[in-house]
Amino acid sequence: MNHPLETYSDRLLGFSIPSRHARGRAVRLDGAIHEILSAHSYPPAITHLLAEALVLTTLIGGLLKEDSDQLTLQAQTEGGVVRLLVCDWRGGELRGYVDFDADRLAALGANPSLFALFGKGYLAMTFDLSGGRGRYQGIVPLEGESLAEACESYFTQSEQLPTLIRTAVRSGGAGTVAGGILLQHLAEGEEGRERLHVRMDHPEWEHVAILAGSTRHEELVGYELSLEALIWRLFHEEREVRVEPGPAVRRGCRCSIEHYQAVLDRFPEDERVAMRNEDGLIVVDCAFCSREFAIAS
Repeated sequence: MNHPLETYSDRLLGFSIPSRHARGRAVRLDGAIHEILSAHSYPPAITHLLAEALVLTTLIGGLLKEDSDQLTLQAQTEGGVVRLLVCDWRGGELRGYVDFDADRLAALGANPSLFALFGKGYLAMTFDLSGGRGRYQGIVPLEGESLAEACESYFTQSEQLPTLIRTAVRSGGAGTVAGGILLQHLAEGEEGRERLHVRMDHPEWEHVAILAGSTRHEELVGYELSLEALIWRLFHEEREVRVEPGPAVRRGCRCSIEHYQAVLDRFPEDERVAMRNEDGLIVVDCAFCSREFAIAS
């Protein structure tokens, strides 16, 4: 029986290993991911792709300090089968959407590679920090076997943070379950301390990366282990492992008539006139949740 104080799904778990100057996040998504995926009839390959992207967005978004900070993960290419993949995270609210060419996708077969889906694409991560702390973006090529590999490259190249990410997706009659673990080495000390150097071959990093790399697919998407138990299995020989449950994860599409009304109010009157249909309404289609909003503006 699941222990009520442990984390099994739809809640982010943070952890740190002080003696190794490492921090991490782990998550398993089921109900939240089902709600997001059910807004569209995605074929299996796109379901798998979006499920992995939602896990990555949760893991990376969970590194943000404030609930009002936002991460947007966007994968895009010109002329690719997948025209756009976008997910975002803010304080536990998660959403995602994929725009793709269904006919070209069908021609690729059952398990298309990342290159087959995107060609020469790129991955952009945009961090919008609240309280006037700014906005910054990093862009890396969509290379490797998975989105997780591209995210690892982002942190290594743009943030100079040795990073390991493992993800898993399972789809079947009971729906889609996706999970993942992220581990980072904070060189030269704890978070917030100046990084005097970064070494991918640092003994501390090599040690914890080998342990985290032993995570198995079924451990991320199965329910036999809570996330706390998984972290304990991986790092039980360390002197101290600190775990801290993070926010609950839920579908967080922020669409509403009030929201779109506020957006449309920023447009000049002549542009709003051009947007109106024969009934005098502006119809806004939210790609994230597949709903239309008719607005008298």
